[in-house]
Amino acid sequence: MKQKSELPEKTCPVCQRPFKWRKKWRMNWDRVIYCSERCRRSSKSSKKPESDY
Repeated sequence: MKQKSELPEKTCPVCQRPFKWRKKWRMNWDRVIYCSERCRRSSKSSKKPESDY
């Protein structure tokens, strides 16, 4: 088993906080983008539709 300091790490694009690999993400770590459900939701709500002015 690896020590916690040796686990892979990513940075959340919403909150800019680093987060480490979790066992529940072992099958899809490559597809994990956000550190939490809250960040995932806020990223979708922050996108504004483009307007034609």
